[in-house]
Amino acid sequence: MSLNIDEAILKNVVEDVLRKLGDKVSPETTSAPKPAAAIPARKSSPDYGVFDCANEAAAASVEGQKALRKLGFEGRKKVIDIVKTTCADKAEEWGRLELNETKIGRLDHKIAKLVGIPNLPGVEWLTPRGMSGDHGITLEENTPFGVVAAITPVTHSIPTAACNIISMVAAGNGVVFNAHPGGAACAAEAVRTFNKLIESELGIHNLITIVEHPTIDSFNALCASEHVNLLCVTGGPGVVNAAMKSGKRAICAGPGNPPVVVDTTADLDKAARDIIFGGAFDNNLLCIGEKQVFVLDAVYDQFLQAFKRAGAAQLNSTQLDTLTKQVFTFKEDGGGCSHPVLERELVGADATTLADRAGTKVPAGTEMLFAETDASHLFVQEEQMMPMIPVVRVSNMDEAIEQAAISEHGYKHSSMIHSLNVVNMGAMARALDSTLFVKNGACVAGLGVGGEGYSSFSIATTTGEGITTPDTFTRRRRCVLVDNLQMY
Repeated sequence: MSLNIDEAILKNVVEDVLRKLGDKVSPETTSAPKPAAAIPARKSSPDYGVFDCANEAAAASVEGQKALRKLGFEGRKKVIDIVKTTCADKAEEWGRLELNETKIGRLDHKIAKLVGIPNLPGVEWLTPRGMSGDHGITLEENTPFGVVAAITPVTHSIPTAACNIISMVAAGNGVVFNAHPGGAACAAEAVRTFNKLIESELGIHNLITIVEHPTIDSFNALCASEHVNLLCVTGGPGVVNAAMKSGKRAICAGPGNPPVVVDTTADLDKAARDIIFGGAFDNNLLCIGEKQVFVLDAVYDQFLQAFKRAGAAQLNSTQLDTLTKQVFTFKEDGGGCSHPVLERELVGADATTLADRAGTKVPAGTEMLFAETDASHLFVQEEQMMPMIPVVRVSNMDEAIEQAAISEHGYKHSSMIHSLNVVNMGAMARALDSTLFVKNGACVAGLGVGGEGYSSFSIATTTGEGITTPDTFTRRRRCVLVDNLQMY
């Protein structure tokens, strides 16, 4: 995702990138990508920031951060320029690399996320605050923490790493990554490339480091490391809970299950298009992506027709039951209770694959499936990260907001409403209290795609920092000069 890029521009940028690179894959393609260049076999010794040992990686980043501090803000700017330029230049190559490794999502959207990296905020975001009065002058500045240990998800491995580097280095920090194992190789390749360029241009070694073969043990080692000053976690509830118990300050982007409400005043055709655009982005891998829709009874049937006109394909009840049984299984938790577990093979799968699993066929290029369900259905209550959206009929706005809040589970992550009624907007905003709340737009409008604002791949919902920026990764330092300084 990018900053200040609307839907039409986003699509044009992706198509232009693919065309210039000679790519024959259409923006709708979601199946097996072409083979990317193989990642070279790694030596056992550290190689441009890639380490076997978590603590050694963190220690090396300490030295890199010390070198960065000597170069000041200009050094930070140069590192950020390297990361931004490299992501744009290698968007197609790295998009393929990530899709080949993770096997989830869409190639065109993997590329789009990297194309948008240059628009993220950098050092210009850091603004000191000054005060003066009878007793002197006070300046409050943003200062670095030191080394940040960043945990990145499999859903956006390279984009999250690049986004974190920009924000954390802009704040003056070094970074050590423990990537999700499913996307660790492509993340390591990006770190290696960044470090080669940083060393060549600035002479800084190991400003950015990564554990080559990440495990829960390497995560625990970073949490305990004396070289790590701050944790940033973008992932599921398990790793978030572990980080918050580490004893270190943790900035945590936790789970979400974003609901959408459509009321009687909504532009139904636009709402349908927006829900497809946001919910189908990268096959619904976005944590902010639309996951379930609650529609008021008075416009319910009209909305279903609008959804179909916009390109969504409907599953009947039999097909929905068939797909549900393949997507969700139940696992005993050890206490005599069972809970639903996602079939990982279907996470980030495209709509045609899901339709096949449901026992039906949809036209090639179909981006979104939908089905009518009740509010208790597994597809409503579980964050499934697939382009199959359940649509629930509700009798009135109170019921819509109540069911939306129940399905969101108090994560306070993201929610959307399509309405021209400001009273309804306000009621939903207060009831869900979500970090990101989009009115009359796709979810991605909340990150600057089709709406105003800036983007980030780490949205700290659990710990409350919100959409992360360079300021998020700084400490506040107050410098005070006392008395006899008045100029009046």
